[in-house]
Parts: sequence; structure tokens; C-alpha cells
Amino acid sequence: MFTSFKEWQVKSLAGEELSHEEARAVLNTPDDQLMDLLMAAYAVRKTYFGNRVKLCVLQNARSGLCPEDCHYCSQSIISKADIDRYPLLSKDKLIEGARRAVAAKSNRYCMVTSGRGPTANDIDRFCNIVQAIKTEYPALEICLCLGILSEEQARKLKASGVGWINHNLNTSKQYYSKICTTHTYEDRVRTVENVRKAGLSTCCGGIIGMGETDEDVIELAFSTRTLKVDSIPVNFLHPIEGTPLKDVKSVSPERGLKTLCLFRFLNPESEIRAAGGRELNLKDKQGLALYPANSIFINGYLTTSGQAAEEAQHMIHDMGFEVEEKNEVIARGEI
Repeated sequence: MFTSFKEWQVKSLAGEELSHEEARAVLNTPDDQLMDLLMAAYAVRKTYFGNRVKLCVLQNARSGLCPEDCHYCSQSIISKADIDRYPLLSKDKLIEGARRAVAAKSNRYCMVTSGRGPTANDIDRFCNIVQAIKTEYPALEICLCLGILSEEQARKLKASGVGWINHNLNTSKQYYSKICTTHTYEDRVRTVENVRKAGLSTCCGGIIGMGETDEDVIELAFSTRTLKVDSIPVNFLHPIEGTPLKDVKSVSPERGLKTLCLFRFLNPESEIRAAGGRELNLKDKQGLALYPANSIFINGYLTTSGQAAEEAQHMIHDMGFEVEEKNEVIARGEI
């Protein structure tokens, strides 16, 4: 099979959509041609993001206590995972989390709550918390992940200083019922649309390696393009003991990297984030994720550990990239 990496690069930079056949070919690129594929994706990434890498920090603001049955999640109602469970953290603790994020050279701080969606009290509390954080760190990007949102709720959050709302599709429409039954794929799409209507930037991706097919991965990638998602976290399943997906085999590093390239070709101007499960699935090849992806999480995830900030920064520099540091001056108190 002849694989035209340059053609995919040119089409992507021209804003043209790859065909489904081409998308399938990206995922099925022979392993011995992986570097050629990565370099083609890198040419697209470099056009819009240079060699900069945005660091992002997650804060689990409310853990467990969730009525939803997402099969991958250690915090779901059906999970027997041994995790910490606690209500919404205090304002002081969440502000302190923002300080730690800035100290780690993170440009985005994402607060995440378990649950189907926020209550009116949750919205009010987060508005207050975000206003306080933005007063101290006006340039820090604030992202919230609160579950299913209405447009009105999203507008209130935007007014407080929130810039991004994360709500992942997780997988394709056709596979969705295999991983969650307590809400629908359409519920998730509606939330992304409400976020967009409210004038907020969208953060929406998925999880690779939950037993889905190539076609499911392709459909997910095309959905992020159709929805014009601004920021796309590409997660790789981290099987957690006590969850229904605990025995699912990890994605190979090569498969993970090809998937990141597919998302980059289909979303040339969007942020692509090598997200949860990066360390477990990509292993010693995770530095190569920076060729298609322009962003990573540091200092762990919601209930699993991850690459520490200092180690991530060394990896970035060793790969010939640079940490995006627009918050450096505010961390020194000069703004």
C-alpha cells in the first residue's frame, strides 16, 4: 500500500478533510514508517503552534460520589476502585491548586468534579472561586469539567472568567452505549454545543483503547472536527482495578502515536493534548507525542499518577521543544 504522508500534510494545512479511507490508512501506517508519519503531522503542528508545548494541570475538585456508570471511570457508581472520595473542595484548596499549577509552569488549570452535572450552588461556588483565581493570576487559563451543562450555566461561568469547558465525547456514537448507559452520546454533544453558544472555548476529546474498533476511533476524530473543537484531549485508557475495563489491554505506543497524528491532520488549528494514560500506553515513546500534540498534562490525573512537572519539562527540552511560559511573570507577582 502506498502511503502519501506528504499528501495528508498538504491537505490538512489547506483545511481540507481527509477521507475515511485516508484516516484508516493513518491508523494502519506500518510501524517502520511511523517516523515519516510523525514528521508529516509535525509539519502541521509546527505551522500553528511552533515548538511550544502547553502544560496543563488537573485538579480533582470532587471525587467519587457519582451516579453515572461510565465503565472506564474509577469514580462511577459501579466502580469498586480504592480511591479517595470527598465533596467539593474548599475555595482555599482550589486556589492553592492554581498556585501550584502556575509554579509548575502550567498555563491551564482544569478543575474537575464527579457527577452528572453541577447544581446551582456548584455554579455559584465555582464562579466565586474562578473570580478569585483570575484576580491573582489574570493570564492563567481556567478550564472546568462539571458534567452536563446548560447554555445558561455556561454563560454564568464565562462571566466569572472561565475560558474553557471540558466535556469529552469519549468514543463514537455507535460504541457509546458499550461504555455508558446512564446518559447518552447526544447528551454530551448537546453540552459541547451549549458551551460554544455561550461563547466559551470547547475542550472535547475521547479515550482510546476501550475495546473500540478503528472505525470508532475515526468517527470520534471526525466528530471533533465537525464540532470545531478548540482543544482536544486524546486520552488512552488506564485500566483501573475495580472498574469494568480493568482487564483491557493497553494500547501500543505505535497505535497511540498514529491516533494522535490522525487527530492532528483532521484538526490542524486545534490544540491537541496527549492526555490521561499517556505514560502507561506510550511508555518510552511518549516524547514522540510532541510531534503531533502541542500540549500535555503534568503532575498526574484525577485518580492516577502521571509524569511530574520537572520530568516533563526535561522531556520537552530533550525532544527539541520548549515549554510555553506566558504565566512566568505572574508567578513572580509582576502583574
